[in-house]
Amino acid sequence: MPHRHRHRRAVGAAVAATAALLVAGLSGSASAGTAPADSAPTAAETLRTDAAPPALLKAMQRDLGLDRRQAERRLVNEAEAGATAGRLRAALGGDFAGAWVRGAESGTLTVATTDADDVAAIEARGAEAKVVRHSLADLDAAKARLDEAAAGLNTADAPVWYVDTRTNTVVVEAIRPAAARELLSAAGVDDALARVKNRTERPRTFYDLRGGEAYYINNSSRCSIGFPITKGTQQGFATAGHCGRAGASTTGANRVAQGTFQGSIFPGRDMAWVATNSQWPATPYVLGAGGQNVQVTGSTASPVGASVCRSGSTTGWHCGTVTQLNTSVTYQEGTISPVTKTTVCAEPGDSGGSYISGSQAQGVTSGGSGDCRSGGETFFQPINALLQNYGLTLKTTGGDDGGEEPGGTWAAGTVYQPGDTVTYGGATYRCLQGHQAQPGWEPSNVPALWQRV
Repeated sequence: MPHRHRHRRAVGAAVAATAALLVAGLSGSASAGTAPADSAPTAAETLRTDAAPPALLKAMQRDLGLDRRQAERRLVNEAEAGATAGRLRAALGGDFAGAWVRGAESGTLTVATTDADDVAAIEARGAEAKVVRHSLADLDAAKARLDEAAAGLNTADAPVWYVDTRTNTVVVEAIRPAAARELLSAAGVDDALARVKNRTERPRTFYDLRGGEAYYINNSSRCSIGFPITKGTQQGFATAGHCGRAGASTTGANRVAQGTFQGSIFPGRDMAWVATNSQWPATPYVLGAGGQNVQVTGSTASPVGASVCRSGSTTGWHCGTVTQLNTSVTYQEGTISPVTKTTVCAEPGDSGGSYISGSQAQGVTSGGSGDCRSGGETFFQPINALLQNYGLTLKTTGGDDGGEEPGGTWAAGTVYQPGDTVTYGGATYRCLQGHQAQPGWEPSNVPALWQRV
């Protein structure tokens, strides 16, 4: 077929351009087609893995069983793996079937494809190849049918479903297997695409009505601040939608008047933002263990298998890994989609709090099951979707103002997803990893995020 021939030439070009650079491990700097200048920053430099504070590294050591060197190396490897996976996604096109990292230091990146002819291109990038039956596009489409069918069903006994790239299936987690079968049947999802997994607990949201830290809604319920943001000259913070409705007032941990919910969505999504008064300026930090500041330098989304840490007003710092992207979860109040599933624990009062990988904001706590004594799972609302929905800008310690822009469609403050194209300085670029653009991250400067086409 003509499309297959064009695809094969593109993949072949990617192999030829990079094979000589990749004799030992993942490539963090080469882009498919052309290699950037030696001065171009690596993915780890772009995502400021060196900005990870001691408190975050200690939490990773405790919760992931690492030593400090392993924790530092893991953040570097995950940054490079995300960039490599993004380049391969662009090169493989419709064959791409997902990517994930594994190992104590996330030293192995696996990229799945539906075409065995792609193996050479994947291995040339220093990644392991896995040939599977279904493309990521097919799995995402099946999951979308489940989302649509769930709107007309009671999914309390089949509360979680997601695309699992590692098994190349759409998974439904069910308390009653019959409930999973009902959902799959209603969605018309073929058995070859689906897998049913047993679970014993129903997920719940993580806020309560007791006093404590963080912030209070209408002087009663408590949640945790997510990420400081701005909207024009207005300052505030992102948090979970189930914490409060638009118009609800907030006070800080010290019970001083703080702000007002400007927008809130729950169920459906779990996102909200609060505009604060002048006494509560936005800072580019998340509260870490012992009151330390954890820098936020961007919002590049982490891949499956990557480490992620959470800050909450009840349980403080806890870490784990990203287990699934594009997940749907049913709480008592309704279904939320898409969220990201993790192995991080949380408890009531942690809702709305921050998830961060290294120095990259990931999302705000939605809900989960279990606790931080016996262990559990959590789901977070991805931050980039929240920022995009409300037109917010993440407060970061990112680059400078970048000087005068050379023109094009790229714009700081815009949320870009993999595959989006922009023009900048007379050239066209394709987005490799989801992120909110910021000064200093212009496409020509960050080959970890953008590929010239």
